[in-house]
Amino acid sequence: MTYVIALPCVDLMDKACVDECPVDCIYEGERMLYIQPDECIDCGGCEPVCPVEAIFYEDDLPAGLDAFTAVNAGFFSAIGSPGGASRVGPVGGDHAFVAALPPQVHDAALA
Repeated sequence: MTYVIALPCVDLMDKACVDECPVDCIYEGERMLYIQPDECIDCGGCEPVCPVEAIFYEDDLPAGLDAFTAVNAGFFSAIGSPGGASRVGPVGGDHAFVAALPPQVHDAALA
């Protein structure tokens, strides 16, 4: 099991979670952040710092967000497990599911 970033992150990417991740497994796409499931150590440090509650333990994903387990894993089909997001930097593009989503509107205080 692993942690998963879901819909509330799309078009927001606060990045507080990136600073809390001890293994640098949170990668940046164009519209959202993604957790590399093979690199995540399930420490949970990212979950409480997310201001929009976009991070969930895989088994705790709310109904309707379960597709994001495959979205997070699928994002890495082309780049694999690079061993740290800081080594890669922002990855151009997003998973096709995220790319197809309409723009997400967030509270101005969070954006």
